[in-house]
Amino acid sequence: MSAHGDPIPMSARRADPLSGVAEVPGDKSISHRALILGALSVGETRITGLLEGQDVLDTARAMRAFGADVAHLGPGEWVVNGVGVGGFAEPADVIDCGNSGTGVRLIMGAMASSPITATFTGDASLRARPMGRVTEPLALFGAAAYGRAGGRLPMTVVGAAEPVPVRYAVPVPSAQVKSAVLLAGLNAPGETVVIEREATRDHTERMLAGFGAAVHVEQTGEGRVIVLTGQPELRPQTIAVPRDPSSAAFPVCAALIVEGSDVLVPGIGLNPTRAGLFTTLIEMGADLSYENPREEGGEPVADLRARFSPAMKGIEVPPERAPSMIDEYPILAVVAAFAEGVTLMPGIGELRVKESDRIAAMAAGLRACGAMVEEGADWMAVTGRGPGGLPGGATCATHLDHRIAMSFLCAGMAAQHPVTVDDCTPIATSFPVFEPLMEGLGARFARAEA
Repeated sequence: MSAHGDPIPMSARRADPLSGVAEVPGDKSISHRALILGALSVGETRITGLLEGQDVLDTARAMRAFGADVAHLGPGEWVVNGVGVGGFAEPADVIDCGNSGTGVRLIMGAMASSPITATFTGDASLRARPMGRVTEPLALFGAAAYGRAGGRLPMTVVGAAEPVPVRYAVPVPSAQVKSAVLLAGLNAPGETVVIEREATRDHTERMLAGFGAAVHVEQTGEGRVIVLTGQPELRPQTIAVPRDPSSAAFPVCAALIVEGSDVLVPGIGLNPTRAGLFTTLIEMGADLSYENPREEGGEPVADLRARFSPAMKGIEVPPERAPSMIDEYPILAVVAAFAEGVTLMPGIGELRVKESDRIAAMAAGLRACGAMVEEGADWMAVTGRGPGGLPGGATCATHLDHRIAMSFLCAGMAAQHPVTVDDCTPIATSFPVFEPLMEGLGARFARAEA
């Protein structure tokens, strides 16, 4: 699949029991960070299991534009020869980050404390997303940003010639904002401090420490306080990227709602700041178990077994859990449509500013499929119709959002009538093997030319 070009509709119809092993791709969040920190190290970083979706490939191309030597050795195997902290060269052309909000925001942070200028753009979805939440704290280091109205791409960032360390309280839970500030802090003298009221995914802190940066994390009355000592010499690493829990969510959830299914998803990263969906599903009554727990590359990992779960009940998801599963609410909404009772999802306003307005997109599509959905500014409630009870039969708009597309295709696998998405091409940004992987388990997809 390509993230660019003409839209390609795809439909999913009711599947026979799903079975087999779903080897999902590497973790997207960790893949982005491995490339960026490899580029900021001195020497050769070797990466295995890298997600080769379009989002991550765009970040690899960006690191080359900033002067790092990034080479693809084979499937999932990459090597990065970095330029060191403060060693980024000024790109000769515009940096196109495609669909990736994570990529563009982290790269802006990584270059913002160096005396260089870079211009960023992306696809239509990314150009509609606000960048002010990142450029505002980067301005505290001395960087300047010039973009379209509303702080949107295309945007030119002028890095700080004499960066200063920053103390910054993140106003909304956002791993992207936190990570951008920490990456900018690498080339600032002294200590950069980031304060989170609610913990978000901590891959950046873990990986910074692995590369040799001095990072101290403490829980205080202010919240979670991260202190980074600037201007380290980062040491190159060998990184094995665990499989992505956000991608695993799709075969796992499809197995829970398709009658008779039994699917194993091996080697999934279970960082506690990312595993909220699986905790929520178990609370709903899902037949989901962890097998062979272990640690790989400093991250907790296990194999997940998911079986058809006809007894799932709606619950109220604790709002404080939202940061640990923010990307998984679309597929959770689909599961909720096949459960009994109401699933209430509060504290999810962040979904309004993702690749699409995910609350609105899921509510509209599920209603078209016959579900009862209510929504507010930062909440959504789905009243389930029980196992096999969703009528389906609708065409759902994806709004260039990969997770919306995959969620509705999973819905079609258990609905009474096929569900169609208007464009499956965005799936390539995060899960390029979604179609063959799911078909290998028993999904029945059909493409149609637009």
